[in-house]
Amino acid sequence: MRQIKIKLNQNIKRTWILITLLVSFLITFLKFTAFYFTNSMAVWSDALESIMNIVASLFALYSIYIASKPKDLNHPYGHGKIEFFALGFEGALILVTGIWILYKSIGSFFIHTSLQEALPGALLVGTTGLINLTLGLYLIKKSKSLKSITLYAEGKHILSDTISGFGIVLGLIIIYFTSYYIVDSVISLVLGLWMLINGYSLIRRSVAGLMDEADEIRVKEIVRVLERNRYDNWVDIHNLRAQTYGENIHIDAHITLPYYFDLREMGNEIQTLKLLVNKALNTEVELFLQADPCDPECCSYCRKLNCPVRSEPKTRDIIWNYERLVLNQKHYLTEESLGLD
Repeated sequence: MRQIKIKLNQNIKRTWILITLLVSFLITFLKFTAFYFTNSMAVWSDALESIMNIVASLFALYSIYIASKPKDLNHPYGHGKIEFFALGFEGALILVTGIWILYKSIGSFFIHTSLQEALPGALLVGTTGLINLTLGLYLIKKSKSLKSITLYAEGKHILSDTISGFGIVLGLIIIYFTSYYIVDSVISLVLGLWMLINGYSLIRRSVAGLMDEADEIRVKEIVRVLERNRYDNWVDIHNLRAQTYGENIHIDAHITLPYYFDLREMGNEIQTLKLLVNKALNTEVELFLQADPCDPECCSYCRKLNCPVRSEPKTRDIIWNYERLVLNQKHYLTEESLGLD
């Protein structure tokens, strides 16, 4: 059933990337038409970015196809990390385009060109902005439900295009009423800077994913699930790590269990925890757990009150939070290191 859901999600992703690609062709046509009417440097810059959107969408479509492939001997964690490459590729395209636009924008301060039909151009660019706003917001919404980095990158890119589009519309209106043509060069310059920032942020996120940078938000989500559903046999959980591979999440952790549990009992506890996390996160979770035996020092916060080997009564309740569960030590050691014992 889960494999069917994953396949369905991949089909939905491909559908939305295809929709984005078709919309990008339409928007690029409208922007170059607006440039034909206005001869505006800012509109030209915006149209050039739309071409990059088309190239990025094509690569995103390919990355989703690769990410949908199942695990194999050469890729034991699946192919999901290709989405980080797509993210970096899109960021690089935006960055290069931004540099080119900055170059042309600075030159336009010294070579003045008069604008022509500003209002028709503003109308066309404004129309593309409304289309991008609707599509970008929906892509980001779908990226969260489908857990897709690629759709998120597409949505963020399109929303940045929306902001620049509305800025260009404002500039064209100002030029129409004031004839301050230098505004066109200023807007183009700002657009180039905006693209540099946006491109860098996408590349930064891509590198973080490829380098397995700690995903604090994801780990905190897992910690909340464990804290709300902790079992008495689970003395503590520590050394918690999480990595995302497309739709799949790989989790490593150590779980402290009563030292007298046999292998069958430990296996049951680990399976219970795995089912809990899979159900709560509603995605494919690969869970690697190492079982550690409890120590007498654990008794003071162990919830297993009927334990036959308890050395002292339970005197405190330790809340499971991010700071405790990510450290590679049992909780009584964590309390000592944090000065809370």
